[in-house]
Amino acid sequence: MTAPQPSATDAELDAAVSAFVPRSRIRAWLDDGSSFLLVRWAVLRLLGVVYFVAFASAYTQAPALVGEHGLLPASVWLRRVAAILGSPAIAFLRVPSIFWVSASDVMLRATCALGALLAASVVLGVTNAGVMLVLWALQLSLSNIGQTFWGFGWEIQLLETGMLGALLCPLRSVRPFASAPPPPIAVWLLRWLVVRIMLGAGLIKLRGDPCWRDLTCLVYHYETQPNPSPVSWVLHQMPRSFHVVGVLFNHVVELGAPLLVVGPRRARRTAGALFVAFQVLLIVSGNLSFLNWLTIVPALACFDDELLARALPGQLRERLLARAKALPSRAHVRVARAYAVVVAVLSVAPMVNLLSSEQAMNASFEPLHLVNTYGAFGSVTRVRHEVVLEGTRDEAVTDATRWEAYELPCKPGDVRRRPCLVSPWHYRLDWQMWFAAMATYEDEPWLGALAHALLRGEPAVRPLFARDPFADAPPRFVRAELYRYELTRRGELVDGAPAWWKRTRIGEYMRPMTKDDPELAAFLREHGLDR
Repeated sequence: MTAPQPSATDAELDAAVSAFVPRSRIRAWLDDGSSFLLVRWAVLRLLGVVYFVAFASAYTQAPALVGEHGLLPASVWLRRVAAILGSPAIAFLRVPSIFWVSASDVMLRATCALGALLAASVVLGVTNAGVMLVLWALQLSLSNIGQTFWGFGWEIQLLETGMLGALLCPLRSVRPFASAPPPPIAVWLLRWLVVRIMLGAGLIKLRGDPCWRDLTCLVYHYETQPNPSPVSWVLHQMPRSFHVVGVLFNHVVELGAPLLVVGPRRARRTAGALFVAFQVLLIVSGNLSFLNWLTIVPALACFDDELLARALPGQLRERLLARAKALPSRAHVRVARAYAVVVAVLSVAPMVNLLSSEQAMNASFEPLHLVNTYGAFGSVTRVRHEVVLEGTRDEAVTDATRWEAYELPCKPGDVRRRPCLVSPWHYRLDWQMWFAAMATYEDEPWLGALAHALLRGEPAVRPLFARDPFADAPPRFVRAELYRYELTRRGELVDGAPAWWKRTRIGEYMRPMTKDDPELAAFLREHGLDR
C-alpha cells in the first residue's frame, strides 16, 4: 500500500508553518512516530461506558426531573426561553436541542434509550464518526434542557470529549481495528483537553479556598463531599499528615503533570500515568458521578500503541502494531487539521479565564460547548449539613406528630445506613440536595415543586427515592429539617449501636406545608411551576 501524496493545499500549509518553525521540530513534537490505533480503541471503549451511564441514568430520572410531570418541566422552560428570545429560530440557535420538537416523557425516554443503545455499541467495538456525532447531539439536546439537574461541569466535558472522540473515528468503518490510526493532531487535541482540565482544577483550588494552600482541605473533604463512599469513612480516620500528603499529591498532578504533556514520549507517559492514578483514587474515595471516568478518557491520549501493546499476547501485539503503521486518510487529516483551527480559536476565552484571578469553574462560551473551562472543589465546606424531607398523615402538626423520612438512594439519611459506592452512576436529585443544604428552599424552586409533588402523591417522582414511606397514599404534611452530619470514628456508637454517621438537628429548613398551602402555591406560581 502506498502512502497518499500530499496535496498542494497540504504542501502549502507545511511550507507556511516551516517558515516560522523548522519542519523537523514540528514533527518531533507533534508526530514522534507514535501510532494510536490501540489508544483510540481504549479511548472510545471508556467513552462509550461514560455515554452509556449518562443516558441510562437519565432514562430512569429525566421524566421525574424535567418531564411532563417532573420538578422542572422542560416544555415549560423551553416556552420561557422562546418568549425571552422572541423567535423560535434564535431560541434554537442559542439552545440547540431536539426537544424543541417535543419534550414529552416518550421523547425523553426514546432519546435516552437510543443514546444508551448507541453507547453500548461503542463499548462493544463500533468505531464510527457518525455514531459518535449522534451520541454527541443527543447529549447536547439533553444537557441543554436539563436546567439545574444537568448543570454540572462533566456534562459539558462529555460534550467536548465526545466531539474529540468523533474526530478520532473513520466515517465509513464501524470495526475497531479496520481502519488506519487517527491523525496525531486529533490525539493532541485530547491532550490539550486533559491539560486544561487539570490546570483548571488546580488553579481554582489555589485561588479559592486557603485550605488548599495550607494543605488541610482533605481533613474535611472526605466527610463533606457530595456523596461519601465507604472508603471515604476509612480515609476520614487517617492522621492529619496523611491528608497533607494527599493535598500535595493533588497539586503535583493538577499543576505539575500537565507540563509533562508537552515533553518527550516518556514524560507524556508519566503524565498519563499520574492522571489515571489520580482519577482512580478519586473514584474509590468518592461518588463524583462519571466525572473521573470521563477525565481518564483524554488522559489515555498521553499513551501510545507501543506502550499499550505490551499488555497483549505476542502474536496479537505484532499484528496490531503492524496495522498501526498505516497512514490516516488524507480526508481524515484535513478534517482533523480544520477542527484543530476551530479549537485554537475557541480556546482563547477559556485560556483568558484560566489566567484570570476571577477564574470561573465549569463554564461554556458558545452554544455547542466545544471548548470549555473546568474546575472542581474551589472551596471545601468544613461542616456537612443535610436537608431531610419528612412527611406525616396526621391531621394537625403537634409536638406529638410522628414524622417519617424520605430516603434518597445515595445521600446520608439513616445514620446506620452504609454509604454507597455507585460511581460512575449519577443520582441527580441527591447532588442537588447537597447544594440545597448550603442555601434556603426559596433559592431552590425545584425543592418547592418536589414538596408539592410529594403532597399530591405524584407517581413521576417516586423513582427518585430509595424509600418512600407514603407510597400507598400521600402525606398530609411535608416538611424539611436541617441536620449536621458527621462521620463516626472507629468503635463509636450512636444510641448504643454501631453507625456510619452521627447527626445533630440544626433547625427547620422548610416549615410543614399541605397541598393547598397558599404560601407554597404562591411560590410555585412565582417560578412558573404551578399546575
